[in-house]
Amino acid sequence: MKLRALITACVVAAIVPVAALADPATPGDHANGARACQTLRDTLPGTQFKDTYGTNADKSNAFGVCVSRWARTEHQNRTAAGTACAGEQADSTFAASHGGKTFAQFYGAGPRGAAAMQRCIKSKRAAASTADLHATENAAKKCAAERALNPAAFKALHGTNANKSNAFGKCVAKLATA
Repeated sequence: MKLRALITACVVAAIVPVAALADPATPGDHANGARACQTLRDTLPGTQFKDTYGTNADKSNAFGVCVSRWARTEHQNRTAAGTACAGEQADSTFAASHGGKTFAQFYGAGPRGAAAMQRCIKSKRAAASTADLHATENAAKKCAAERALNPAAFKALHGTNANKSNAFGKCVAKLATA
């Protein structure tokens, strides 16, 4: 009986770290990524969305690739927000720079400041995600204008694969993160 428990514990100890490294994004990150992709698909004119994210010949995989990339971005935004909020919570001068309110009073709900950390993380993550979304939209517009001026030069400058068909996506990625 003890041997079986020991073997089970060893198997679990071996699997859990591997599973944790496999996909750091949570279901919420995927849902937020899907919402961002839906917004981009609705706001980017013409084929800009498919040109930005599609990787196969007919660019039919654009939405899935978009969600995958945005889920990683959402995970990074959530992690950064958690770090920032933990820093704010530990800051002894927080009240001085926030109208005399404590961290719990500033971010929390109700008289006891319930869920202050979660509300802080949510607000900071949402702000970062909105900024990332606007940066991507603006980058797509700039790349479309550049491509319209000289399509051949645009492909030569930004394309990295054999037929340079990924030029638009590479341009957007470069400008959105700059």
